[in-house]
Amino acid sequence: MIVVERLTKQFGATRAIDGVSFHVGRGEIIGLLGPNGSGKTTIMRILTGFFPPTSGRATVAGVDVSADALALRRQIGYLPESVALYPDMRVRAFLRFCAEVRGLLGDTARRRIADVMDACGLGEVAGRLIGKLSKGYRQRVGLAQALLHRPAVLILDEPTVGLDPRQIIEIRALIAGLRGQTTVLLSTHILPEVSTTCDRVVIIDHGRIVAEDTAAALAQRVAGSERTLITVDGPAESVSAAVRSVPGVERVEVKNGTGDGFTTVVAYSARGDASVRKSIAATVVRQGWGLLEVRPLALTLEDLFVRLVNEEGTPPRP
Repeated sequence: MIVVERLTKQFGATRAIDGVSFHVGRGEIIGLLGPNGSGKTTIMRILTGFFPPTSGRATVAGVDVSADALALRRQIGYLPESVALYPDMRVRAFLRFCAEVRGLLGDTARRRIADVMDACGLGEVAGRLIGKLSKGYRQRVGLAQALLHRPAVLILDEPTVGLDPRQIIEIRALIAGLRGQTTVLLSTHILPEVSTTCDRVVIIDHGRIVAEDTAAALAQRVAGSERTLITVDGPAESVSAAVRSVPGVERVEVKNGTGDGFTTVVAYSARGDASVRKSIAATVVRQGWGLLEVRPLALTLEDLFVRLVNEEGTPPRP
């Protein structure tokens, strides 16, 4: 449904995106993940027809983004990071207005408005002024207007930015509920967003793609250093030195050394060398300290992103 081939966008001397290529299949939810300023929003603005690419090609639902902007926008529902709403309009009236703009009239419009209000949980605020709604409800209104015309592709730019934790969970659930019905491309710099919502993730940094796969597969790819958490009944300085002396341990971080004598450290060891944990445990016992805990730590998405970017060695864009 979305095909991007060697897409580049230049703003004067700045190259915002540089040779980006990826695809999104029908019914997939794909996350475009990267830090602020990585090029995510530029890609989305090209895909929605707001910017022309400098070079390369992109199609959405078979429509070339550079060839027919009106045909393109008929295929797309778009929720920008800062959604444009009319604060003096009531929710139902605003959606009716959006339906008319989309060419939906009469019974068709009424059915679609009822459907999206139900899907987005807007029934209880249908008669309220948009300007009086919470940020979470305004975001729901923005999502509802993007879904009104049953778009083939839904493009969401930072859909949970500025929301509180409960609102974030609700919006993620709404997006996940579209799986298989609508193709969704969402951008985010919030790492847990992709693991809870997306089928695949495209990681972008400095305008270039550094990795593309499921979150689980990417974690497997970069499952480099083993991390081991050790809690010991012993003094922090001595425990840290003893663990650091174990062959295979590359570095040690002291997480806490409490006044009651308990110390927690994290040991980083070589790729795939799980036997180091046994050596750490034996070293602690030989020192005569009580070993309260020794266990591997899972790779976090934060670790995954940093390691992938470092592995790729993406240079700053010109």
